Formats: sequence, structure tokens, C-alpha cells
Amino acid sequence: MNIIIMARKMLIDGEKGNPNGEETHYDFDLFVIGAGSGGVRASRFSAQYGAKVGICELPFHPVSSEVIGGVGGTCVIRGCVPKKILVYGASFGPELQDARNFGWELNERNDFDWKKLLHKKTEEILRLNGIYKRLLANSGVKLYEGEGKVVGPNEVEVTQLDGTKISYSAKHILIATGSRAQRLPIPGQELAITSDEALSLEELPKRAVVLGAGYIAVEFASIWRGMGATVDLFYRKELPLRGFDDEMRAVVARNLEGRGINLHPSTNLTELVRTEDGIKVRTDHGEELMADVVLFATGRAPNTKRLNLEAVGVELDKIGAVKVDEYSQTNIPSIWAIGDATNRMNLTPVALMEGGYFAKTVFGGEPIKPDHTNVPCAVFCIPPLSVVGLSEEQATEQANGDVLVFTSTFNPMKNTISGRQEKTFMKLVVDSETDKVLGASMCGPDAPEIMQGIAIALKCGATKAQFDSTVGIHPSAAEEFVTLRSVTRRIAAGSNPSLESTRYESEEKRLEEGKMSMEIFEAPFDHEMGEATKKVQFSPARSS
Repeated sequence: MNIIIMARKMLIDGEKGNPNGEETHYDFDLFVIGAGSGGVRASRFSAQYGAKVGICELPFHPVSSEVIGGVGGTCVIRGCVPKKILVYGASFGPELQDARNFGWELNERNDFDWKKLLHKKTEEILRLNGIYKRLLANSGVKLYEGEGKVVGPNEVEVTQLDGTKISYSAKHILIATGSRAQRLPIPGQELAITSDEALSLEELPKRAVVLGAGYIAVEFASIWRGMGATVDLFYRKELPLRGFDDEMRAVVARNLEGRGINLHPSTNLTELVRTEDGIKVRTDHGEELMADVVLFATGRAPNTKRLNLEAVGVELDKIGAVKVDEYSQTNIPSIWAIGDATNRMNLTPVALMEGGYFAKTVFGGEPIKPDHTNVPCAVFCIPPLSVVGLSEEQATEQANGDVLVFTSTFNPMKNTISGRQEKTFMKLVVDSETDKVLGASMCGPDAPEIMQGIAIALKCGATKAQFDSTVGIHPSAAEEFVTLRSVTRRIAAGSNPSLESTRYESEEKRLEEGKMSMEIFEAPFDHEMGEATKKVQFSPARSS
């Protein structure tokens, strides 16, 4: 056995020495606090390896708090799943408009029943909540409904619904409590809602103000706008979606504006005031506007405050995230943590991966580190953004050689008929020295579905030559990824390509101003006409 793996196994198996030399007996091999996606995955897989597993979770409610939650966690109950249902609902409004040019005769007025969609959404999350409970039961995992906390390196205490407290010993304890939405500390903050409440509003707002620039902010802005509301989106930076590729951020901003969302970059809220007409919103630029709903989408914090972790010696960082090593183990060998509670990469599929790898490491006899590279993700704004790998900015810092950027902007076939003025944008970032594709991005219909396949290619280390040699599916948007032939720009390794301060302009405008030149190249296949043709590709203007 590899020496490192053997040492890891000894650390995992290690426990306090018994003065009598006898093996310590525990109620459970593993006790998990938190039955969200990661916690359920870890407990089920551990049980399949033969471990005796217990898990605790707060009672079910669509809106979380310190004393309510539900099996399934944020993603199933008040996150990814209900949000995606609302995104589907919001997408039908524009689709109905587009359908007319495809021959559909529709009423001038097509009413939307918010409460019906809300009821269907609740039905679905209750169904999934039940499925998760059955998965635990079928795996032999004992579920306790109540609030859990750590009271020792090998002991947890569960406060049951009737208030009684019961302690259980466990050889290993896993923290999988996720994260919780935060509020901006300004006067009137109690008048705002978080994403939890936004998924369960009794009435659909006619005027919505959204504060934030991340996933949740742009997604809810898209949802409410798609359902007919007037939406104002405020954020502190010049572009939304900090941390994403700058060029893709600009594309999303342009699409949000194109859908009728009012953007307020470099702006923060300073006060909320209740009036007879709704909520008066004040900004740091002296603006005032009225809203029916104000959503704070200003980030989430690890849900660790009530776990008693620091009292038993577990190290937390300044925002309350559990500090773990590359195997998800804390500084206390018997205590582990995964998912949002560790604030490493806060995505449901990542928590699932970490939960599965934890089980394999601790009970499967095969220590394995979660791999957080080339993790695809999607922002379900309308149309959606999806990415995998490095952004252009990250690639420029990390690549072995110069970075080659390939881009394509085109009008999807569906839009050419419907008349919708909304282009799809695709991008590949390539290391010129190795030809390896470092990152891929897409903003347009079906982007997440397409990017999942691209993620497999990047995980396998695909090169641009391999993309080029792949036959496309025609007609489809996805085939554009295998027909990108001309370099849009070449960036010297180590330079700083960030253009956030000046924002990305449209290619047409940059061309008019002489910032870009046009290159004509031979495309093997034209997407519209189905024959070999000349195509136009934009590239940085050369100095004369």
C-alpha cells in the first residue's frame, strides 16, 4: 500500500486510546449533521460500505431559518430545483410572443396564474423531499428530525421537535449544514426578502428591485421580468457576475437590458422605507424608486453558528466556514465537513462529489481528494450562461504560453424566424503552447445542456485540434464549438486582459470605431445555407 495512503488510513482509523486497550464502542460509525444534497450522498454511500449511519435535519419548511429546514436541503427545497421551475415558467411568456411568427394564432391577452405555478412548485419539492427520505431509509440510514450540534470529538446532541435532547456517540462526525442567505445591514433591511421568501411569495410583484450581481440576483431578475414585472437590478461593480469571464459578463448584461431589465451598475442601496404605495428604495446616488418587493441577493454565509464547533476545537475561518484539508477533514481527526459549510466551491454537484469522496475515503478504504478543477456551472438567467474551466483572465495568468481566444456571435435559427434580437455568444480559451482548451463559455438557449458535454472534453484534457476534428450536429448551436477556426485575439501570457472598467462593447460598434478588423476565412459549412461559403470573423485591429 502507498505510504501516503497508509498514513491517511491510520489517521482516519485513529481514535482516542482506551486505557484498558479495548476497542471503543460508538452508537454510530458516522453521524451527519445536515441532510442536504451532500449530507444525504455521504450518508447513503457510507452505509453502502457497511457503516452504521445516523443523520439529523431540521423540520421541513420552504423558507429556512435557524430552526427549520428539511431533508433535501437548499437545492431541493429553496434553491436550484424550485428556482429552475420558476425559470421555466418565466420563459413561456417570451416564447408565446415568439410563437406567432411560427404560425401560432394566440390571444392578444394571455394571463399568467402565479399561484398555480407556486402550487405546482410546492408539490414538486414535497415529492422530492419524500424521495430523499426514502433513499435514506432504503440505505439503512437512521434519520432524526431535530437540530444537531457537536458536543465532543465523537459526540453529537440532537434537540428533538418536542425539545428533548438526546446524545449519540460516533466514530466520525460529518458537518453538511450548507449555507444561508444574508441581508445587507441598512435601515429598513427587514422590509427586504431573500431568495428563500422569493420562491414562496403569495403575490407576484409588479415592481421588483434586486440588489446583487451573482447567480441569484440575475436569475430572479430574469424570472420576474419574464412574468411581466418591472425589474431594477442594482450592483456595486461595473458588470454583474463577478468572478466570471469579463466578456461573458458583458454579454449577460446586454441580454438583461435587452429583456427590459433596468441595470444600475456601481450603485448600492442605502435605505428602505415602508409607504402606502409600497417600499421606497434609496440609493447612494440619491435615486429614489418604488417597489412591491426588494430582494437582497448579496451572498450567503456558512450555516455553522449553532453547531458548537469552536467550543470543541474545530477551526473556522472569519466568515464561519469550516476549515478542512484536501480530504475534507478538519483539525479534529474525527470531524469532517463538506459542501457550502466549507465555502470551497458552493455548488450542489460539488457537494455531491465531496460527499461521495468522503465516504470512499473514510469507509471505502480508498482515500480520494475532491477535484475542484474544470467544474462546469450555469447561471439560469434568460437566456442562460454556462461555463467550464478557466476564464480568459484566469487563463492569461495560468497558461504556459500565449492565450488564444476564439469567439462566435450568431443569431440562433429560432430567432431568425421569431424576430427576437438576441444573439448567442460562444467562446473557447486555448493555451497556444500546448493547444489544450483551458475554458469554454456560452450564453444562449440550452447553454447548460451543451456545456455539460464540453465539460467532459475538458476533463479529458481535450485540445483545440480535437475540437476541430470533431464532426458537428447540424443544424444546432452546439456545432459552433467545433467550427471555430479563426483566432479572435491572442494575449501574451502574464498580461492583464480585464476590461471591466471600460466594459465590452458590441463587436459592430468596436468595428466602426476601428478597434477591430474583419478577416474573411473559408468556413467548411455554412449553418444557414448548408454549403461552403465565406464567413466573417472579428479580430483585434492590427497597428499599421
